[in-house]
Amino acid sequence: MAGTQVRNGRQGRRLHGRRFPAAAVRAAAVAACGALALTACGSTKDGGAPGAQGGGSGKVGVVLPLLTSPFWQSYNDYVPKMATSQGVDALKTVNSNSDPSQQITDINNELNQGVKGLVVAPLDSAAIQAGLDQAERKGVPVVAVDVAPDKGKVAMVVRADNIAYGEKACRYLGAHLASGKVVQIMGDLASVNGRERSEAFRACVKKNFPKLKVLEIPAKWESDTAAARLDTLLNANPDIKGIYLQAGGVYLAPTLQTLKSKNLLKKAGTAGHIAIVSNDGIPQEFDAIRKGEIDATVSQPADAYAKYGMYYIKAAMQGKTFAPGPTDHGSTIVKLPNGVLEDQLPAPLVTKENVDDRALWGNTVR
Repeated sequence: MAGTQVRNGRQGRRLHGRRFPAAAVRAAAVAACGALALTACGSTKDGGAPGAQGGGSGKVGVVLPLLTSPFWQSYNDYVPKMATSQGVDALKTVNSNSDPSQQITDINNELNQGVKGLVVAPLDSAAIQAGLDQAERKGVPVVAVDVAPDKGKVAMVVRADNIAYGEKACRYLGAHLASGKVVQIMGDLASVNGRERSEAFRACVKKNFPKLKVLEIPAKWESDTAAARLDTLLNANPDIKGIYLQAGGVYLAPTLQTLKSKNLLKKAGTAGHIAIVSNDGIPQEFDAIRKGEIDATVSQPADAYAKYGMYYIKAAMQGKTFAPGPTDHGSTIVKLPNGVLEDQLPAPLVTKENVDDRALWGNTVR
């Protein structure tokens, strides 16, 4: 489901919608490192902060947003494995079951158990502040996974570039459709993920593919809502040419079922095929690509979310801090407008050309 955009290249980098020369960005990173001599400047190898208590010991609570999506089921399976590999003593995960209020209760329950660290995947970017404030009052560091909070203190956000998700979907559909109506089935707009994917897709189409008309379905990460509203939209617009699913874990099955019920599920390369780009990188999406039911997906790194969630919470418990800049694992740490740091992990586009790549996490799970 979780905006800052960072791109590498000779033309420089784009931060918060502005483009800066690459040299300037590097110089800024060097200056930041100079100012924080004991800070890990974009690195995940060293960098103890002054006064660090060391050890990083103690129980860690892990709060999930939901378990009705194959993506979050996979993340949940990775958590204990990655906790062990990173030397983190993680408690059994807690499922907030798509309820932001329940998530705050879950956080408080974990704090009352005496956890020394929390890894949380926020459901609501604003509502999560109440839980973050409670953790701060108790001196418990928090790492946010997948979704960045609007306010509140976190040691790090572990996430991919969600603006790039919307742009990748837009550019794929734009490259394969000359004109016509395209639909984006949106996530919850209370989440920065839903907002960024929606805004990026909309803006990219408007700027680069003016012959495409965007229709939108607010679905709040709910499969039933997506199915019902897509059915209604197709009744009024049977000439839809493309669909962008902002979360394949919850939208893939209902979308395919709805298209099939209307005899609109045509194999890629055949007449009448509706081009579909999804988002998650779950095995079910890969199978759908192989079958020609959908065309592409953006692979969110569920394994890396779990791995670096554990890495950063251990570092935070040891008193380590970080600064903007490239990391040693192919990502970039950026500072969000609210001052929070975010490690933007790579999220590749997957098509029929690379769907069998064993490096993709979706090909390593059942």
